[in-house]
Amino acid sequence: MKEITYKIHPIVLGSKSFDKSMMTYQFNYGKPFVIPIYSWYLEGSNKNILIDTGEFMPLKSKDRVDALGAKIYSFEEGLSKYNLTPEDIDIVIHTHLHNDHCENDSKCKNAIFYVHENELKQIHNPHPLDYRYVEDFILDIEENKQIVSLKDDTDIMPGIKMIYTPAHSPGGMSVLINTEKGKALITGFCVIDENFNPPPQVLGMGMEVIPPGTLINSYEAYDILLKVKEMADIIIPLHEPRFAKVETI
Repeated sequence: MKEITYKIHPIVLGSKSFDKSMMTYQFNYGKPFVIPIYSWYLEGSNKNILIDTGEFMPLKSKDRVDALGAKIYSFEEGLSKYNLTPEDIDIVIHTHLHNDHCENDSKCKNAIFYVHENELKQIHNPHPLDYRYVEDFILDIEENKQIVSLKDDTDIMPGIKMIYTPAHSPGGMSVLINTEKGKALITGFCVIDENFNPPPQVLGMGMEVIPPGTLINSYEAYDILLKVKEMADIIIPLHEPRFAKVETI
């Protein structure tokens, strides 16, 4: 039986402008930085699959577009590139439930949502430090019983596996995907390329990776990044700007 492979299509559904240290723990203080917010469309099976759903009303200002070098879409606009509507989505895989990853959930009225149980606990009772959780964005799909709560690593479809990687949030899950170019892994935590490929001054300190700028436990996050780095042929950091200009991975 032939193994299913997927094409990964990054869709820019928002952006954030902040200090770069928000991505790189203890490094890059004072450096302005713009990150894209993605939804990832996985093409290759008889199901329409997304990873995360992005922002509900993304800012489309010229400075943000110029910073990314790419167009910023609304949810409907982004899906229409692939002749899809929100109602066409069958599966949504959530890396985690910070607001910028789930603001369009309620539009996917026919989808099943896969999310770790710790994210569901956190979104309903967040720690004061974690203001990024907004339960309003998942109340509709929760009421409609569209959510499948996970505890462990889980095969979602042939060629798609969710892996528990709580580096950035308590229930963060990375997604391992079969592609024609090998195994690709979309991180379940908010990082960029530099986290996996630190500059010489960081390597010179004996660090092989840089943990996320916002995290649960710095030591554990470091170890999770090391583990993830060896799991795939292609590492796709969740907010890496270069993918904003890429149609297909």
